[in-house]
Amino acid sequence: MGKRKLIGVITSLPESIHAKRVLEGIFAQCQKYGYDAAVFTSMTNVCSSHADYLTGELNIYELPNFDMLDGIIVDTFPITEGGITRVAERVNERLDKEYNGPVAVLNVPIGNYHTVVNNDSTIFREITEHVLSVHNITDIYFLTGQKGYSIAEERTEIFRQVMNEHGITVTDDMIFYGDFWYTSGKELADKIVSGEVRRPRAIICASDHMAIGLVNRLNEGGICVPEDITVTGFEATQEAALNEIPITSFESNATKTAADAVDYIRGIIDPEAEIVPYDAEKCGHIHPAMSCGCSPDIAHSFRMFKEAFYYTYRDFSEPALSNIDIGQLMEGYVAEHFSGSSDPQDCLKNIYMFTYMNSPYRNFYLCLLENWLDTEKTIIKGYPEKMKICVHTAQQLGTGFYDEDKAITFDAKDMLPYLRDERPEPSVFYFMPVHFMGKTYGYAVLERSFEKGTINLVHRNWLRFVNTALEMVQAKNKLMMMSVRDEMTGAYNRRGMRMKIDELIERTADDDIVYAFVIDMDGLKYINDTFGHNDGDLGIKTICTAATAIMKPDEICVRAGGDEFYILGSGKVSEEQLMKRTDEFTEKLKELNDSANKPYTISASIGFAYSGKENLHINSIINAADEKMYRNKIERKKQRI
Repeated sequence: MGKRKLIGVITSLPESIHAKRVLEGIFAQCQKYGYDAAVFTSMTNVCSSHADYLTGELNIYELPNFDMLDGIIVDTFPITEGGITRVAERVNERLDKEYNGPVAVLNVPIGNYHTVVNNDSTIFREITEHVLSVHNITDIYFLTGQKGYSIAEERTEIFRQVMNEHGITVTDDMIFYGDFWYTSGKELADKIVSGEVRRPRAIICASDHMAIGLVNRLNEGGICVPEDITVTGFEATQEAALNEIPITSFESNATKTAADAVDYIRGIIDPEAEIVPYDAEKCGHIHPAMSCGCSPDIAHSFRMFKEAFYYTYRDFSEPALSNIDIGQLMEGYVAEHFSGSSDPQDCLKNIYMFTYMNSPYRNFYLCLLENWLDTEKTIIKGYPEKMKICVHTAQQLGTGFYDEDKAITFDAKDMLPYLRDERPEPSVFYFMPVHFMGKTYGYAVLERSFEKGTINLVHRNWLRFVNTALEMVQAKNKLMMMSVRDEMTGAYNRRGMRMKIDELIERTADDDIVYAFVIDMDGLKYINDTFGHNDGDLGIKTICTAATAIMKPDEICVRAGGDEFYILGSGKVSEEQLMKRTDEFTEKLKELNDSANKPYTISASIGFAYSGKENLHINSIINAADEKMYRNKIERKKQRI
């Protein structure tokens, strides 16, 4: 195990403003203390309406091997967004059963784990004071989160305190409980528009999402913001800044809270080490906008707009890969390159070539199921015991691989073989799901420095392209296999043999021999007529099983006809060695008969022939082997008689 401590982080949608602020605090403290971080994240909202796609996304939370983590931080808000609790419940269930180390939960409690809560009292005091003192409004409603949630109740209590300090009594009909999501704002707006709820002069919302839903629905209902109602939000999200009526909002202390969570864990895993608190002055301030009637914070709006901008014209004196945006991803025709992959190896090569779209990064690993091309074995939940690194790229040119023969198989419980290696500087590792709809292909791991630690929608969409490419190439591969392989036995058919023969000859050295075994089943008609065609098919499969059992790695097994098979190969082998393999075939067939316990014996005749590479004619070798097989069949028939 490496010297660095490893802090696990459970979150969702890392490109969101909330996640970026949380990760900024975690990364700042991990950098100070020399810790690595492993972030396990879905790349979409846990409340997404795309149910099948979400199934594949949420499988990433089955991956963490908690025994490898020195501490765990659970960012509960994004994994409970929209009132969806199944991810938080599953994380809690796994932690209870599988982990004995320190856990810090941010803001919204799960289980009995230590909760680090945003110190938002100053901010919500500022919000309420802003509406009261700057806008001189006293008729104010407060829209908060779920009733009974500590964070929702604490924000409500701060609102009550400030109102009371101004001599205003807050009654229950001035407080509205929601779920921090758009729907809560829409529901309150509908009640105000219909007259069910008296229209106030201002509404303070405990989240931007609720404020957006409220403002937009009020506007649809003919109530103008801010002329008729002043509205404020909380968290200063990109959505709030870019709304049709931009929302006045306040940044949360999420960064400081996340940093405090790392300090809490440090106090347990390094009890003698110094704790250096995060600089809280970097957190929290107002961003005025249209929804309250103040002069807008143009600089904040411009930053949000720039982050959302499709394509940025750049300073080409700067490094080309320093800040790739979504426009570069889309205009680079990455999806077309991926989807146009001719075969699995070409697909992996294209992924390797376009990994630079994730720049800047230290390493990228594509970890797939060992049998990811097998359409018959689908995984929906969890991961198998073994995984395979099929693509590795590094920022250093000339490193990494995508070739099948260089793929690295490892135990899935290790998550990544290099995770606990010693390295010069600490890193963050993002573990992200790779899937198509609900079908899991594996996961991707992106290693970055903490200075360039956060990721954005480029990474999410690049991964979506990877997901689609893997699905398409799997389907192409299946069609190809159906065209070159025998459906019953899995051996190559004659078309497949012609395709593979060229490869065999190409890798054959001048001093090698090329050889062929021809195998023909005995008595197939008797078994079909006496016991039925199902037993006849079993006999054919058994012959193929015995044939493949004696094969070498680079040889080709072909079903040449109904009950006839070829084994084709090349190398530096002697006639005695080839003869020995015919005996091995006979022994294997006897073993299969004994285990089958059928009222008949499955038998076959075998012959072989070979030739040097010079003046090579494959058909001549096969014909010669076929003649020997036929002589073998006659001799064996005489012996039986």
